[in-house]
Amino acid sequence: MSVAPSSSKGAVRARVTVRRGSSRSSPRPYRGSSSTPWLYLAPALVVLGGLLVYPVYQLGLISFLEYTQAQVSGGEPTTFQGFGNYAELFGDGEFWRVLLATVVFAAACVVSTLAVGCALAVLLTRVRAVPRLALMLAGLGAWATPAVTGSTVWLLLFDPDFGPVNRMLGLGDHSWTYGRYSAFLLVLLEVVWCSFPFVMVTVYAGIRAVPGEVLEAAALDGASQWRIWRSVLAPMLRPILVVVTIQSVIWDFKVFTQIYVMTNGGGIAGQNLVLNVYAYQKAFASSQYSLGSAIGVVMLLILLAVTLVYLRLLRRQGEEL
Repeated sequence: MSVAPSSSKGAVRARVTVRRGSSRSSPRPYRGSSSTPWLYLAPALVVLGGLLVYPVYQLGLISFLEYTQAQVSGGEPTTFQGFGNYAELFGDGEFWRVLLATVVFAAACVVSTLAVGCALAVLLTRVRAVPRLALMLAGLGAWATPAVTGSTVWLLLFDPDFGPVNRMLGLGDHSWTYGRYSAFLLVLLEVVWCSFPFVMVTVYAGIRAVPGEVLEAAALDGASQWRIWRSVLAPMLRPILVVVTIQSVIWDFKVFTQIYVMTNGGGIAGQNLVLNVYAYQKAFASSQYSLGSAIGVVMLLILLAVTLVYLRLLRRQGEEL
């Protein structure tokens, strides 16, 4: 009777010995130096530095110089103007009018794009596989269409003589690009058409990652679809919504191709100018490259300020980004 306990004690001791030996012999995880991540990022940083940092530096440098066609051709020397170009720019009433139009137009594009993209993302979760695939392919096709091609197609659709839209609406030979607000509306529709797929696909991926039990619990509690989106999905998808919002702000604030193609360079008497087209006209149509560069610097600072303020407000609300 005494053999069994002794043997069991020996077995326990053997297990303890094996466990201790295995814990001593287990290798420790390798911890590299603090510079290791930067070594992996170095190639990408070098490429980004060449593609972004140097052009921004040149843009800022030209904005402080007197740089017109005379300096480009070598007829006159380049002189340092300091903040003279910015003073001339800020003293021009047309600049402030174009800036206001750009802010309002970009805000309308961002809100419309987010609304359409989020609504279609929710719709993708409600339909079957075949309609979902068709909607995603149609959206990706719109997203992959070049801006020049898409703008030309929209002009043909809304053409006053041959466009099918005027015939369907019974508008006769109404010209959408003649009026200021109708031209901006036409461009807004094209911008939303080519931008909503990014929001739709991104938000749809985020919704699919939300546990189904959470949505089922909200539905059992009697919450409507709008209440589920506002109180359940939107808070959980806030990091994703931050990304798509910032991307939309950047893209829509610097719209160029759609405005230039659809309004023939800014509309009648420049009524549809935005900052990007305004900078192009100053730099290349008027050969005032320094003023065009100054407008580019102002746009860059505005976008940086909007992005930093938006992220700071989210940090104050306790969001992890």
